[in-house]
Amino acid sequence: MADSISNINTDYIRIYAKDNNVKFVRLWFTDLLGVLKSFAIGVEDLEQAVEEGMWFDGSAIEGFARTDESDMLAVPDASTFQVLPWRPDDGGSVARMFCDIHHPDGQPCESDSRHVLKRVLRRAAEMGFTFYVGPELEFFYFGDQKRPPKVLDEGGYFDLVPMHVSSDLRRDTVITLEKMGIEIDNSHHEVAPSQHEINLRYTDALTMADNVMTHRVVVKEIAAAHGVYATFMPKPLNDQNGSGMHTHMSLFQKETNAFHDTQAEDGLSSTAHSFIAGLLRHASEFTLLTNQWINSYKRLVPGYEAPAYVSWAKRNRSHLIRVPAIRPGRPEHTRVELRSPDSACNPYLAFAAILAAGVEGIERKYEPVPAIERPVDELTESERAEVGARRLPSDLMEAVRAAKTSEYLRRALGDTVVDKILENKKIEWRRFMNHVTEYELDRYLGVL
Repeated sequence: MADSISNINTDYIRIYAKDNNVKFVRLWFTDLLGVLKSFAIGVEDLEQAVEEGMWFDGSAIEGFARTDESDMLAVPDASTFQVLPWRPDDGGSVARMFCDIHHPDGQPCESDSRHVLKRVLRRAAEMGFTFYVGPELEFFYFGDQKRPPKVLDEGGYFDLVPMHVSSDLRRDTVITLEKMGIEIDNSHHEVAPSQHEINLRYTDALTMADNVMTHRVVVKEIAAAHGVYATFMPKPLNDQNGSGMHTHMSLFQKETNAFHDTQAEDGLSSTAHSFIAGLLRHASEFTLLTNQWINSYKRLVPGYEAPAYVSWAKRNRSHLIRVPAIRPGRPEHTRVELRSPDSACNPYLAFAAILAAGVEGIERKYEPVPAIERPVDELTESERAEVGARRLPSDLMEAVRAAKTSEYLRRALGDTVVDKILENKKIEWRRFMNHVTEYELDRYLGVL
């Protein structure tokens, strides 16, 4: 039933588990919305789980199965075995493994996010490409979950706040992530009060999607251990920046960065330009995957360092896409940065949709799109129309409409995934529209 796993890997895990006194293994997987799911097995069942999978009720998981076909298999990926450093080890340690979801006949579940990403990665591999990503994950620390949120500091970008406030939280989080084999580039205070960022080091997209899921768990666990609350909600504070997941990406052909061309004036290859053109053409369609919540669109507004228009630049950070400066002599660092995703997305589906958009641009030889170096939100409507800088979806329903008619998205993710996400998001929108907000009561109750 399981994917091919060598006996060496299985033996290694058994020995490692024994040496680290592992008693339980948590099997992790995500539902269609990127919500982490988990159930535990005893270490004595680990070998059977790896080789045969473990049964669970798929009808209870968003997007997996109907009630009349509910049996599903969680098949652990041996390469993702890691001990959870924050779990108490008195009486035995706890480890985790990410799983792929299969049908009873052993076929991959078409709505398993991890499988969807693997399928798009195979498409890129058939073209000779390996897809690498490096996300910048932003989040907030609050005193608790009460409303309104209670910030822990009034710091700003790169501010050194008192150690007892949040520096220790970031430090402990980074140490924990590194204990789990996740490399960190840097961490710092972000623009908004109590907002922070931990940047994960570039790696292949499947590993990175697993790392993003782990990162979110670790941030919350360490915060709880310090008596505070962490959230990846895209826009929890009025009149402040929201939390994004700026995603740096590149395609490699073996050891060569396919985005770099030493002969080009801007250093970008035709592959890079076609990839960027693919992102720009399909941006409105994949926004439902990179920004999947009602609240996501409170962040994508002008004036808060998040993109609102479909455009690109070689340096300017106000655009949807930019190409960060590269140190001379380091062509392997050439990359494209997509600035719209938020850190509450499903990373598997987001990376799959982004890669598929870029690959479409390469396969279909999309024409290069001229860069716009002026801040796009400072242009007039007529100037934006002249340069083709259209508006990104401004709310969830606009994103639903764009995704619904997207042929590329259905090719990339499959009809099952697209239809189930559309159904879920339409329900979320209806519930939101039936809800009377505090804003409406404050604004209208006393004057109308």
